[in-house]
Amino acid sequence: MNLIFLGPPGSGKGTQALKLSQQESLIHLSTGDVLREAVKNETELGKKAKEYMNAGNLVPDALIVGLIQEKIKNGHLGNGFILDGFPRTIPQAEALKRMLEEQSLKLDFAICFHVEDDKIVKRMAGRRFCPVCQTTYNIYVEDAKPKNDGKCDKDNEDLIIRSDDLEDVVRNRLVVYHKQTKPIVEFYRNESILVEIDADRAPEEVFNSILETVK
Repeated sequence: MNLIFLGPPGSGKGTQALKLSQQESLIHLSTGDVLREAVKNETELGKKAKEYMNAGNLVPDALIVGLIQEKIKNGHLGNGFILDGFPRTIPQAEALKRMLEEQSLKLDFAICFHVEDDKIVKRMAGRRFCPVCQTTYNIYVEDAKPKNDGKCDKDNEDLIIRSDDLEDVVRNRLVVYHKQTKPIVEFYRNESILVEIDADRAPEEVFNSILETVK
């Protein structure tokens, strides 16, 4: 089972992708995590990507495609994969299609998460992140709050706010999303694999909707 999760930043697709990948033994390929790791390690790609990410702009296709191509072509996909945060542009979608066809693979579903912009801004403003174990919390979501304010439940480290979760950056990312990424929805609609989900619900309800789609 090979899936793509589409939707604006903060729509919950990363959380749902992680949960589904664990339950169904799928490989979770998150471009956000891959890029942040590259930035942290100050790799050549990371240095180039950092400027775009901090400003809330899309990282250029050439940087993203190289990373994902390497992951897909390594052949260790198990029961399949979930692509989270890729593709973001039509050229990326076309490159992915060619890449998969070369390996006799195909996408089963492209699942699109819908949430209103203002609700996304609030969601992301509430995000808190542990720099040690990578766990993400949200002070506005009851079942995602840390037990102790400002501290990670797992290692008691101070939680941080990532620069790309600040309101002005989030709003810019949403503008970029609507302009450049929304055409991807139509691309996969034309491929007859698009499934649209109301993601402005409790996480468990959203997850059940995803399961109904892929089972």
